[in-house]
Amino acid sequence: MEFLREIANFLGAADVFSIRYTVIDGRGAYLENVRRLALFTPTQIVVKGRRGGLCVEGEGLSLGKYAAGDLVIRGTIVRVTREGGGEKL
Repeated sequence: MEFLREIANFLGAADVFSIRYTVIDGRGAYLENVRRLALFTPTQIVVKGRRGGLCVEGEGLSLGKYAAGDLVIRGTIVRVTREGGGEKL
C-alpha cells in the first residue's frame, strides 16, 4: 500500500482509497474499494466507493466475485466513467 501512496503523491492524486480498477482486454474488469452496488443491468453497472463512484458500460455484463470490497465484472466492457463527471477513463 505504501508504494501506491508514493505513486499517487507523485501524480498528484488526491485519494488513493477511491475505486481502483483494471479492465482486461475489454472482456472483464477487476475493481477494488467498492462499498456498494448501486445499479446492475446487462448493459450498465454502477458502483459506489468511499469517495465517488464508477459507471461501467458494455454488453452481457455479469458479476463475478463480490466480497471484501473487490468486484469482478464479466462481459464486453466498452466504457468506464466516473459517476456524475462524465469523464471517460
